[in-house]
Amino acid sequence: MTTDNSIPQTDNFHIGNLIRTELERQGRSITWLAEEVHYSRENLYKIFRRPWINTDLLFRISDVLHHDFFEDCSYCFRLSPKKTDI
Repeated sequence: MTTDNSIPQTDNFHIGNLIRTELERQGRSITWLAEEVHYSRENLYKIFRRPWINTDLLFRISDVLHHDFFEDCSYCFRLSPKKTDI
Protein backbone atom coordinates (compact mmCIF):
# COMPACT_ATOMS: atom_id res chain seq x y z
CA MET A 1 0.00 0.00 0.00
CA THR A 2 1.20 3.50 -0.71
CA THR A 3 1.40 6.01 2.08
CA ASP A 4 0.64 9.05 -0.03
CA ASN A 5 -2.75 10.44 -1.01
CA SER A 6 -3.17 8.12 -4.01
CA ILE A 7 -5.55 5.84 -2.12
CA PRO A 8 -9.08 7.13 -2.47
CA GLN A 9 -10.93 8.01 0.66
CA THR A 10 -13.83 5.84 1.78
CA ASP A 11 -16.80 7.11 -0.24
CA ASN A 12 -14.65 7.49 -3.34
CA PHE A 13 -12.96 4.09 -3.11
CA HIS A 14 -13.04 2.47 -6.53
CA ILE A 15 -11.01 -0.71 -6.88
CA GLY A 16 -11.05 -0.61 -10.67
CA ASN A 17 -9.41 2.81 -10.70
CA LEU A 18 -6.88 1.68 -8.13
CA ILE A 19 -5.91 -1.37 -10.21
CA ARG A 20 -5.55 0.70 -13.36
CA THR A 21 -3.46 3.31 -11.54
CA GLU A 22 -1.11 0.63 -10.20
CA LEU A 23 -0.83 -0.98 -13.62
CA GLU A 24 0.12 2.38 -15.15
CA ARG A 25 2.53 3.14 -12.28
CA GLN A 26 4.35 -0.10 -13.08
CA GLY A 27 4.46 0.77 -16.77
CA ARG A 28 2.67 -2.43 -17.72
CA SER A 29 0.12 -2.81 -20.48
CA ILE A 30 -3.47 -3.94 -20.27
CA THR A 31 -2.58 -6.71 -22.71
CA TRP A 32 0.12 -7.94 -20.33
CA LEU A 33 -2.29 -8.02 -17.35
CA ALA A 34 -4.97 -9.73 -19.45
CA GLU A 35 -2.54 -12.50 -20.35
CA GLU A 36 -1.35 -12.88 -16.76
CA VAL A 37 -4.84 -13.24 -15.25
CA HIS A 38 -6.30 -15.07 -18.26
CA TYR A 39 -8.92 -12.41 -19.01
CA SER A 40 -9.67 -10.66 -22.26
CA ARG A 41 -8.67 -7.01 -22.62
CA GLU A 42 -12.36 -6.16 -22.96
CA ASN A 43 -13.11 -7.75 -19.58
CA LEU A 44 -10.24 -5.87 -17.98
CA TYR A 45 -11.65 -2.59 -19.24
CA LYS A 46 -14.94 -3.57 -17.58
CA ILE A 47 -13.09 -4.31 -14.34
CA PHE A 48 -11.48 -0.86 -14.44
CA ARG A 49 -14.97 0.67 -14.48
CA ARG A 50 -16.14 -1.32 -11.44
CA PRO A 51 -16.00 0.10 -7.92
CA TRP A 52 -15.66 -3.51 -6.65
CA ILE A 53 -14.64 -6.98 -7.86
CA ASN A 54 -14.78 -10.44 -6.33
CA THR A 55 -12.02 -11.39 -3.93
CA ASP A 56 -10.70 -14.28 -6.03
CA LEU A 57 -10.01 -11.98 -8.97
CA LEU A 58 -8.61 -9.28 -6.68
CA PHE A 59 -6.22 -11.86 -5.20
CA ARG A 60 -5.05 -12.91 -8.67
CA ILE A 61 -4.48 -9.31 -9.75
CA SER A 62 -2.72 -8.52 -6.46
CA ASP A 63 -0.44 -11.51 -6.96
CA VAL A 64 0.42 -10.63 -10.57
CA LEU A 65 1.06 -6.95 -9.84
CA HIS A 66 2.80 -7.67 -6.50
CA HIS A 67 0.54 -5.10 -4.86
CA ASP A 68 -1.70 -5.78 -1.87
CA PHE A 69 -5.03 -4.27 -2.92
CA PHE A 70 -6.59 -5.89 0.15
CA GLU A 71 -4.42 -3.67 2.31
CA ASP A 72 -5.66 -0.66 0.33
CA CYS A 73 -9.26 -1.75 0.97
CA SER A 74 -8.52 -2.28 4.64
CA TYR A 75 -6.91 1.15 4.91
CA CYS A 76 -10.03 2.80 3.51
CA PHE A 77 -12.23 0.73 5.80
CA ARG A 78 -10.26 1.91 8.83
CA LEU A 79 -10.73 5.52 7.70
CA SER A 80 -14.45 5.19 7.12
CA PRO A 81 -16.81 6.55 9.73
CA LYS A 82 -18.36 3.70 11.67
CA LYS A 83 -22.12 3.43 11.76
CA THR A 84 -23.56 3.07 15.20
CA ASP A 85 -26.25 0.56 15.99
CA ILE A 86 -29.60 2.03 16.94
